[in-house]
Amino acid sequence: MSSKTKKRRRRIGDRPEGRRLRTLEPINIIIPFIMKTRNDASNLFSDAIELSAIKKYVHEKRRLGKPGFNAMHVLVASYIRCVASNPGINRFINGYRIFARNNIQVIMEVKKELSLNAPATMLKFTFTPDATADDVYKLMNSKILEYKNAEEKNSSFEKITKILCSFPRWIFKMAIGLLKFLDYYGKIPKFLLEISPFHGSLVITSMASLNIPSIYHHLYNFGNVPMFISFSTARHENAVDKNGDPVKKHFLDIKITTDERICDGQYFASALHELRRCLNNPHILDNPPDKIIEDID
Repeated sequence: MSSKTKKRRRRIGDRPEGRRLRTLEPINIIIPFIMKTRNDASNLFSDAIELSAIKKYVHEKRRLGKPGFNAMHVLVASYIRCVASNPGINRFINGYRIFARNNIQVIMEVKKELSLNAPATMLKFTFTPDATADDVYKLMNSKILEYKNAEEKNSSFEKITKILCSFPRWIFKMAIGLLKFLDYYGKIPKFLLEISPFHGSLVITSMASLNIPSIYHHLYNFGNVPMFISFSTARHENAVDKNGDPVKKHFLDIKITTDERICDGQYFASALHELRRCLNNPHILDNPPDKIIEDID
């Protein structure tokens, strides 16, 4: 994967993970001071995609030697395609300022095995806007398999949190306060940003393996993740086809929580239309986008 976006020199006010936007409209600059936290500014969106096109696409990929390829890979690739044409959904807010993220970072929880008490961690996957569905599958599968096959139970993030949890509560609270202070000014060490599940573009979670409907998940007030997607493929519905015959339809149900401060409603709507277009026509994701749009200055 090679990025087609130009590299920018870091300026005063930029952060390690993103550049400060300096040409925003005044209303966009004011809003973070009024709605101070992500949960103050949460918008909820629900959609349902009939799964026939995705199921056909998934079966094709598996026949081509991609075992485990599933709807999650399609959804992540579709989100990346949305960022390529609507980069504003990949902005974030820290210290009351709005930034454009330098890359696309998708975060998800992964368990060693599917059991209630199995060890789990939050893995972070970094993509460029030109990523295809095959790129998504290759990177996610390799990192997930690496974690599952590792002899150690804990990832770097778990190791650090275990150390913090071993301290008395007042020290733990002070440590978290220090991290929040550093985060406000963009001074959190880079190695912590790389493993933090609270800093990224998107957190995605699948309810399909639990066989329950998708949920609206809250955003984290710590860090800077501006979007959370929960999805499930557990729902079937009886319907009638164009010939009047009864059919059973299978749906991908999506619940999205967003930080409305990063861009306006029309912008979000444009991105969601693109998401639906990709999910209904997943073969679009076999090739990089014809054009990658860069965010404003």
